[in-house]
Amino acid sequence: MNSTPRTIIVYVGIMVFAAAVAVWSWGQFKEHDAEWMPIRHVRVEGRFQYLTRSQVKTALMPWVETGFYHVDLEQIKTALKQLAWTDRVEVHRVWPDAIEIEIEEQQPVARWQERALINDRGELFEPENIALFDDLPEIRGPAGQHGELLEQMKILRKMLADKGLLLQQFYVDQRRAWQIRLVSGLEIKLGRLLQVNKLQRFLKTVDILKQALIELMVIVDLRYPNGYAVTWKSDKWKQIIEKKKRV
Repeated sequence: MNSTPRTIIVYVGIMVFAAAVAVWSWGQFKEHDAEWMPIRHVRVEGRFQYLTRSQVKTALMPWVETGFYHVDLEQIKTALKQLAWTDRVEVHRVWPDAIEIEIEEQQPVARWQERALINDRGELFEPENIALFDDLPEIRGPAGQHGELLEQMKILRKMLADKGLLLQQFYVDQRRAWQIRLVSGLEIKLGRLLQVNKLQRFLKTVDILKQALIELMVIVDLRYPNGYAVTWKSDKWKQIIEKKKRV
């Protein structure tokens, strides 16, 4: 009858001692993780055009010296995401001594104002030098509306490309009036209402006018209900129209 309580006390004592040893051992392991289980290999995978090896190495250095189990993978992701050209990051431990990192680089599709680029999801990122991307179309508009304006620009760009015209700049002012400029220098004013419909109306006349006349246009003002006004480079357009009439 009296042996049972003593047996329970002995078992409990053993469990408490084992738990204390486990806590002490884990504390020692964490403290010496970098010595006992160092990270010997860091594999970085990705196709990079603008990210450099030195940028990635500098971002990783403070974190990969802490040991295989003690390293914080989320901190590595955060450090790499702070690089302007990093889009997506995945980080994994690979037994027994490696960290594997997958990085996707940003893919710019347009410029925003004079300071940033926009990726295909309508997100801004700001590399040090965007002068290298003058070939991308530029979007200018109210702050915070870059995502919406990118989608609208994609529509305009496709419409123009179908007629062999290349968009260079899409500008929206504070009153929501639209204006676009082509690579050729032609400016097209679309106003505040039914902008896509107005552009469609102009593009229907492109095939009739032909390239020679389009190249003589400086400004096309589509802010009229039933037509548009044209500012010409010179009076040469009159000669071309007279020839068409005679034909």
